[in-house]
Amino acid sequence: MRARHLGPAALLLPLALSLAGCGGAPRAQGAGGGTGSGTDGKGSLTLNVGDQKGGSEALLRAAGELDDLPYKIKWSTFTSGPPLLEAVNAGAVDVGAVGNTPPVFAAAAKSKIKVIAATHSRADGEAILVRRGSPLKRPAQLKGKTIAVAQGSSAHYQLIASLKKAGLTPKDVTLSYLQPADALAAFTRGKVDAWAVWDPYTSQALDGAGARVLTTGQGVVNGLGFQVAAPAALDDKKKSAALKDYTNRLRRAQHWVFTHPDDFAKAWAKETGLPRKTALDAVRRTRGTAVAVAVDKPAVASEQRIVDAFAAQKLIPRSFRFGDFVDPRFNGDLPPSSTAPHTYGKAL
Repeated sequence: MRARHLGPAALLLPLALSLAGCGGAPRAQGAGGGTGSGTDGKGSLTLNVGDQKGGSEALLRAAGELDDLPYKIKWSTFTSGPPLLEAVNAGAVDVGAVGNTPPVFAAAAKSKIKVIAATHSRADGEAILVRRGSPLKRPAQLKGKTIAVAQGSSAHYQLIASLKKAGLTPKDVTLSYLQPADALAAFTRGKVDAWAVWDPYTSQALDGAGARVLTTGQGVVNGLGFQVAAPAALDDKKKSAALKDYTNRLRRAQHWVFTHPDDFAKAWAKETGLPRKTALDAVRRTRGTAVAVAVDKPAVASEQRIVDAFAAQKLIPRSFRFGDFVDPRFNGDLPPSSTAPHTYGKAL
């Protein structure tokens, strides 16, 4: 089932809003705050999958990986990783895709989650944005400024890491914790000085919301993204088999996106209502660069550094062993997490 194509007046709204509809049908609220966007496949087994705007569903559909599903996938779309993982913890979702930081916050809250698969992408789409007319030219000038960010999102850590690199701490700025819809509104109205965000919001804001990049996550974040599953689903023999098949489909689809950037951008734009250029920009910056990698010891160590950084800032209630929230059963013969992402050449 496909999302409604948005008119020009709506193109500056976050992509999450454009994915909420489904082929003219009214919106249906999914458990845990997700927005239902239909079911694919056939069979008696249903895999409940949490997704984000233009995420796994769009990728799999464009690559043709939803055409022969021997089980059903029921999709629920979330605004960002933290609410998606709340649904995983509640058992409303079996698996979902998030960035590198939501599992840290979820695990710190003792949520029932397991990281089961990973990708390594370029971090050009992880950015701190300012308006084109802003006097801010470098991250050190953020001192005393107000920055919008989704709490517990991958952008949250990118912001913390970028501030540290500039010699600042979160205490030197005012963090305005906003989900993307509210953050975009605050940004375009000048209510915040900067916005820490991720693709495709980055490309969308650069192309249509008068934004420019102050700094990106390249060189300061690990570029990892994860599939996170509910332990109960992993303990179920049939669902575990479906999860293995699902992650394999994602790996094939991700490679297809890298080799067919224009085709995916065209399909993605049609699916979401994004302008074609914006979709292609996001593919070249981030989406098409992802490489499926193993959830290995270096990946766990990299995530542990995020845990330690947030614990030191008292942004999570406790430190913990990130490895306790990893299940590597689907690693197979995947390359190490340090494998370089794909690149399309000069960054946009």
